[in-house]
Amino acid sequence: MALSQSEIIELRGAKELLENPGIAAKVSNFVGTPIEKVLKKLPESLTAAVNDITRKSIEKALDIALLTMDRDERGSSSNWWHKLAVVATGAGGGAFGLPALAIELPVSTTIMLRSIADIARSEGEDLRCPDARLQCVQVLALGGNSKNDDGTESGYFAARAALAKAISEAAAHLTKKGLSQHGAPAIVRLISQVASRFSIVVSEKAAAQAVPLVGAIGGAAINSLFIGHFQDMGRGHFIVRRLERLHGQEEIRRLYEEL
Repeated sequence: MALSQSEIIELRGAKELLENPGIAAKVSNFVGTPIEKVLKKLPESLTAAVNDITRKSIEKALDIALLTMDRDERGSSSNWWHKLAVVATGAGGGAFGLPALAIELPVSTTIMLRSIADIARSEGEDLRCPDARLQCVQVLALGGNSKNDDGTESGYFAARAALAKAISEAAAHLTKKGLSQHGAPAIVRLISQVASRFSIVVSEKAAAQAVPLVGAIGGAAINSLFIGHFQDMGRGHFIVRRLERLHGQEEIRRLYEEL
């Protein structure tokens, strides 16, 4: 069945969200400083610390999300409530600067994952299904390309393809084992792959918070951009998935690339 005009408009809107400029450009506009320049000045030890904090944040967020994502609630997503919560954590983190990242990021990541799940539900995902819950985690990998990506392999569908095997294996593990042994290799591999991409965006956020005089108000604003970015990624991703359920993956990808 061919897509209706309204569905084509939805797919075009999803592509605009998913292929939008990254958070670095948005934050640079806010702080008035190119984030790439600040990133180059950050010590290597901080970069390593950000990678470690990112991985631990995803692990903690996933623990909480897997326990609470299966509530069968319908209706529109509550983006503003989640955004207000992350803004509050950003204000606290901004007041104490970069040292607060290790405390603030796990909280922010958990709230963002809950917001992404809320969006998924509003687009018809059944969050009782392990694959649907892990698709929410995958959204965190849509914010930036991995350091290991080939230059020609960028964009939304390339990111999905890179994570497809890890998602499938992790979903199979959760289906068989449930929430027990969620530290199994399949889950660890998924977290590692998501973290390699999510850490790029976290580094950009950390760089912005390293700009002098950002402070609490700036930290709140940066976190608003941070969650807004992933809410957009989530909305675009789950619109595409809803249309794929109706019309097939190949057809939606073909039309997506033609738009």
